[in-house]
Amino acid sequence: MIAEMLSQVSLENLRRDLFRLCRDPFSFRTVSYTAPWHARNSLDETDDFLLERLKSLGTSPRAIPNRVRPYRCNESKDIHRWYSFPYTTDPSYPARSIEVTLTGNDCPGEIIQLIAHKDSQSWINSAGAQDNATGTVVNLELIRLLAAIPHRRTIRFLFCNEEHFPWHSMAMAQEARNRGDDIIAVLNSDSFCGKSDADQAAGRKTLWSVYSTPEGKPLAELVVSLVAKYQIPIEAFVGASGGISDDEGSFINAGFRCAVVNQGSFPYADSQYHLRGDIPERVDLENLRASAQVVLAAVLEVDDRGRI
Repeated sequence: MIAEMLSQVSLENLRRDLFRLCRDPFSFRTVSYTAPWHARNSLDETDDFLLERLKSLGTSPRAIPNRVRPYRCNESKDIHRWYSFPYTTDPSYPARSIEVTLTGNDCPGEIIQLIAHKDSQSWINSAGAQDNATGTVVNLELIRLLAAIPHRRTIRFLFCNEEHFPWHSMAMAQEARNRGDDIIAVLNSDSFCGKSDADQAAGRKTLWSVYSTPEGKPLAELVVSLVAKYQIPIEAFVGASGGISDDEGSFINAGFRCAVVNQGSFPYADSQYHLRGDIPERVDLENLRASAQVVLAAVLEVDDRGRI
């Protein structure tokens, strides 16, 4: 059953949605950019697109309001990290996170949490294709497939904003903690296909599953083991992070410690990371499809076997 599901991951869907988010009609996905002759900023318009798409898939997405500030740009820093915290006097803007819940049939109280940040860099006009339109479109494709089948455990998706301040994943993780949610696994999809220029030129397909807690290591090992089990055409590796960060880190800090981030390289090696050159034409679509298959396999395996 899992092998059949993996074969249904659509490269065309991934390509189509990637270019919609990064080229036409959106270009950028921030509160600080409004397209000419448009009344609303590009992040708001992106959210409307995502909500419409998710409803068309038969789900009932929840839009959760919050407020964010764009990061400031500090060109004296390393070129890949020009972001700088906004001042408290900088204006804030309304924004939204989007949550989709697919309720399980047998163990609905056990939750598999998937995350992808949907915004692009707020301190520079970058399409943010690898980081993180790739994760966004993969999770959209996973929802399409998983919403159509029964599953044992609840699968929850969060599309949040990480390239603005503050990260809304922190509030969402704390909300889950306050409710007493039983999140048995957290899988963050961030920067699929981002790899070195050498790997890109050689056509290597790569995925790293990176953990930052002892509880996350078995999950990372499971993710990587599925490549051989289902003969997915990608090289996969386990990485150990030196610290808790990114959106899965918000959930770790809230007490949900079985968590990983799945990404294209580790340490992250994309030469256009956080730069204007992070465009959809650079994304290796076959790598993206294989990455989606790995994450889908992991979700289905955890759904079947339960707590790692």
